[in-house]
Amino acid sequence: MFKSKLLFLLLLFQALVCEAVSNDTLSAPYPAHAHNDYMHERPLFDALDNGFRSIEADVFAIGDSLYVAHNRRDIKPVRTLRALYLEPLMQCVLEDRLAIYDSASPLILLVDIKDDGLTTYKLLDHILSESQEMLCLVSPEGYVPGKVMIVVSGNRSIEYMMLQTQRFAFVDGRMENLTETYPPLLMPLISDRWTKYFTWRGKGDMPGEERAQLRLYVQDAHENGQLI
Repeated sequence: MFKSKLLFLLLLFQALVCEAVSNDTLSAPYPAHAHNDYMHERPLFDALDNGFRSIEADVFAIGDSLYVAHNRRDIKPVRTLRALYLEPLMQCVLEDRLAIYDSASPLILLVDIKDDGLTTYKLLDHILSESQEMLCLVSPEGYVPGKVMIVVSGNRSIEYMMLQTQRFAFVDGRMENLTETYPPLLMPLISDRWTKYFTWRGKGDMPGEERAQLRLYVQDAHENGQLI
């Protein structure tokens, strides 16, 4: 679990918040992340039923579809991004089953591109245009809120996305991006590998130096208007 990203993870939540806030004072959506969500018994719905704020799906481009899998050898014809996530989410919106998510706290679906970044992103952009009614998006007039925010991770085409006047997805940033000038309307989220920056694995007290560094990362992200 701890080799997954520093992204709304329960580990970060434990380090910064749980010492001061009891579970019964929290309200959904919770700061929790479904890593490799497609491996769960009920992809998407396990996370939704538990009020998770973010979900991750790895994708590969084949033809005109994006297939959800951890490796190419695991690809199955029925497990596309449309079938597992976009179509069920649209149905949830139509049935008002995403009431806990709003313009201030949309559901975040991270799409982790595992192959060629630009080719796959262009296909993703086309696919997302079919579901734009439920999506947070950027138009020539500015930001348009929605129930679901798509965030591109993995092989990201940052410069290409930055030049788009209309897009249906955003960029997953890294820790090194905290000191760069990408606007939150492009890069609303910062995530990275926990073990790249910290030795603490959740047992015992977090070392004071690491806790202080974590707080600085969080402070920098929030000052930039970004989630971490």
